Amino acid sequence: MIVIKPYNSDDLEAVIDIFQRAVRETASKDYNEAQIQAWSQVDRHRWQMRRQSRPTWLAWIDEQPAGFTDLEPDGHLDMMFVHPNYKGRGVATALLNQVEAAARQQRLGRLFTEASITAKPFFEKRGFEIITAQQVEIRGQVLQNFKMEKFL
Repeated sequence: MIVIKPYNSDDLEAVIDIFQRAVRETASKDYNEAQIQAWSQVDRHRWQMRRQSRPTWLAWIDEQPAGFTDLEPDGHLDMMFVHPNYKGRGVATALLNQVEAAARQQRLGRLFTEASITAKPFFEKRGFEIITAQQVEIRGQVLQNFKMEKFL
């Protein structure tokens, strides 16, 4: 069973681990080693500040952190990552359901995100449409992702 809980500062290491494992293991099929290396670097202080600056939720399975997501006030879903050990078990869907419920409660009419090549099919299956493909630079590496949106 998946349990969704609000983030608290004690969850920082779990969130970073989920992010790095998802990028290094799951996304590595769509991006090269240099891109993965650049993308997966973390500044813990900046991450703590970002997590505390917006609603962030963690998904738990059997008391283990399985994934996380967030929502900015303008409807931007900045991050959604699932630990590779829990891939295909409904974690991302449960997290997106939480984001959509929070967005509706805040009377937001639209969600938008920048989905990786890896995440694009997930978001498409859940009603997001591509606005544009884009190239983004991270620590000297160029990665492709997709601006996507969903109207609620």
